[in-house]
Formats: sequence, structure tokens, C-alpha cells
Amino acid sequence: MFRLVLILGLLILAEFYSFVVVRSAVAGMSGGWGKGLMAAYVAITAASWMGFALMRRINWNNMPHMVRNLYMAFVLGILVGKILILLVMLVDDGRRLVMKALSAGGQQVALDADGKIGRSVFLKQLALVMGGISVLGFAWGIRNRYRYQIRNIKLTFDNLPKNFKGLKAVQISDIHVGSFDNYEAVESGVKMIMDCKPDIIFFTGDLVNNQAVEVDERYRQIFSKLKAPMGVYSVLGNHDYGDYVEWPDETAKNQNLDALKATHGHMGWRLLMNEHLVFERDGEKIAVVGIENWSNKARFPKYGDMKMATLGLQEKQVPFKILLSHDPSHWDAQVRSEYPDIDLTLSGHTHGMQFGVDSKFLKWSPVQYVYDKWADVYKEGKQYLYVNRGFGFIGYPGRLGILPEITLFEFA
Repeated sequence: MFRLVLILGLLILAEFYSFVVVRSAVAGMSGGWGKGLMAAYVAITAASWMGFALMRRINWNNMPHMVRNLYMAFVLGILVGKILILLVMLVDDGRRLVMKALSAGGQQVALDADGKIGRSVFLKQLALVMGGISVLGFAWGIRNRYRYQIRNIKLTFDNLPKNFKGLKAVQISDIHVGSFDNYEAVESGVKMIMDCKPDIIFFTGDLVNNQAVEVDERYRQIFSKLKAPMGVYSVLGNHDYGDYVEWPDETAKNQNLDALKATHGHMGWRLLMNEHLVFERDGEKIAVVGIENWSNKARFPKYGDMKMATLGLQEKQVPFKILLSHDPSHWDAQVRSEYPDIDLTLSGHTHGMQFGVDSKFLKWSPVQYVYDKWADVYKEGKQYLYVNRGFGFIGYPGRLGILPEITLFEFA
């Protein structure tokens, strides 16, 4: 509740400062331009918030993709731009408070330089420019939505059987088929996966946004091309259950889930529903455990059952285990404490929020304030977690700084 109140408070403050900055910028315009631009700003703000309020009621699938993409990029760009304006203006207000305090203490302090642009005016203009750059940035990010990146990750495990040393595995996550609008681009991503020549392929949830019908015949054919000598294995994510749309009744919702499960099978993927499989080479074994969605966040469901998924596994004396679990919060909340024999957990879910800085020197995304572990490799003791940035996209139809990911693991 506190976090929600804080976020709402910051958004209201951002709206206030943005209004002040825009009003200041258009105040000197003549010929009715100022009033016209101010009215346009208010109308755009109202339309943006109305879009957010009606997000779940709008049938986005019936909207032309280009219109949908531009609308979402524009709205998110404006929102982030207003937050940037808030940050700049808070700095300015803080500066002015310090200056006033010093002046009240008897010190002679000039609030603005004579004959030059005032600091407050400069900061207001800077805030406005940053807001504009944000809108343009999110519009530009649309072109990155299919710019797949292969990340090569080498992991070393003391307990990996020697017959499995050098195993190559590909992980993809969060496809969100319902957001796609380019069959050829998606197919190029699938080709990139196959060019890696993996021994095994893992998909860690969220095949669709909401409904099984999103996977039409052509996408089914495209993803059926994913093949590996040891097979393709998948789990469900929070979006796969149809929890975010209204159904006529529970039967319709269950039928949708059954259809989605069948789709995994039609594509040649082995869907793991709270179960495990053991692979053997010359008497040596590894196991893959797959569970339904399990989240430590209150707003996401806990359908996963680790006890069921690992039932009988201990008796099989498998020294090395990989867990497929969509939500990375599962790792800290349950896996590390209750299942220390899980060597590697593969997750997705966060998308890196599809926005941030992702470089050798700096990794930052707003999602890190919700998920401590949101991208890349994490290690505690002898256990590893890898969080994939996602193959697809949802909400914002683009990628700004955080590109779609294909992860290629080599185990040593």
C-alpha cells in the first residue's frame, strides 16, 4: 500500500511540474499559439491517462498494429518524459531552497546570474528538452523489437557429469505471440536459435499475452522449427493462464488453457507441468525440472508445486539439476532455501522492462526496483540463476536499451 501511495504521489507531482514547465514555455507565444499548444498538451495528457485506465478494456488486437505501436510508444514516452521533468524540477526547487536559506542567514546569494539566462529558466528548458527526447526515444525503440541478441554464457559446475560437459543449451522466454506483427522477423529469430546448433532448447513461459488463439497457424509452423537432439522443453508463465481477460465462465477459461497446452505439443515442445525428466548418457544423469508459474509477488499467481515436480527425483540419484521457473522471485523465495540441490534455475518474466541501460559498465532498468534479480547471471553458493530478457514484448511495442534475447549456454 505504501509503495502504491508513493507512486501515485510521484505521478501527481510529475503532472504538476510538467504543467508548470509547459505553461512557462508557451507563456510568451503570441497569436493564440500559446493557448492552442497548452490546450493540446492538456488533451494529450487526458488521452494518455484514459488509455492507461482503459488498458484492459481496449481490444488492442483489433487495432491496426502501426496505430497501436505509435500510441503506446507515445504514451510511455510522455510518462517517462514527465518523470524526467520531475527529477530536474526537484533539483531546481532544492537549489532555490538552499539559496533562500543562505540568504535568510545573512549571506548575499544571487538566485540568477545578471544578464544571462536564469538557472531556473535553464532547468525548465532542460526538463522540456529531456521530456521531448523521451518521446522520440520510445518512438525510435519500436524498431528494436525484433533486434534479437545472442548472449553467450559459459557456466562451470563441479558436479556436472563428464558426459554432459560441453552441453549447449538455448533459452528463450516471454514470446508473447499476440504482440507480434511481422512473421518474417520472428522467423529470423528462430533461425538464429537453430544456427546456434543447441543440444537442448528451453522456453521459460509466456507464450501468449492472454489467449491460445494468438498462436495462429503460421506462428505455429515457425516455432515448430525449433528442434534439438535432446528436445525442446517449456513451462507456463503468468500470462498463459488467461488471468488478465474476462471469460464468459470458468469453463471457457479452462478450455483456453487446454488449447494452449495442446499448442505446445503441436509445435513439438514438451510442456513440463510440475514434473521432471531425467537424461542419461552412459550411465550418467542430469535432470530438468519444470514447474508452473510461481511468484513471490502478491499480484502474480502461485500455480507451481516444487514438491510435485521433484517427487521421486532424489531416489534417482541425479547429481545435476536444471529448473525451469518463469518468475525469478521464486529463486530467492523458495529454491535456494528449500531446494539447494537445484544447480541452475532459468527464468524470464521481467523483460528488463524493455527499457534501460544494458552495457558492460552499467546495467539499469526501472524493473530492478521491483525485482532484485532481473537480467543475467546470479550466484549464491553453488546455485545459479539466469534471468532472460525475453524474446518478445508486451505493452510497449519496442525495446529501448534492453534488446530481445536468445541465450546460448555452454556447460563445463
